[in-house]
Amino acid sequence: MPLIQVKVKPNSKQQKITLEPDGSLTVQLKSPPVDGKANQELIAILAEQFQVPKSQINIKFGHSSKTKLIEY
Repeated sequence: MPLIQVKVKPNSKQQKITLEPDGSLTVQLKSPPVDGKANQELIAILAEQFQVPKSQINIKFGHSSKTKLIEY
């Protein structure tokens, strides 16, 4: 399963995924980082982007950090 580094920016005005030059992703989320809402939105948007079920997206590292390691 591939691993990808993701930098999350919660409380943004729009949802947006940006590919960075180093191969990581920056994801802007509308949800606040409270009660796991931003993580849930992140999983949903990445599942849609990679065209896989949400259950296949796993946050391996950084559950409470802005920088996360995602396995899909």
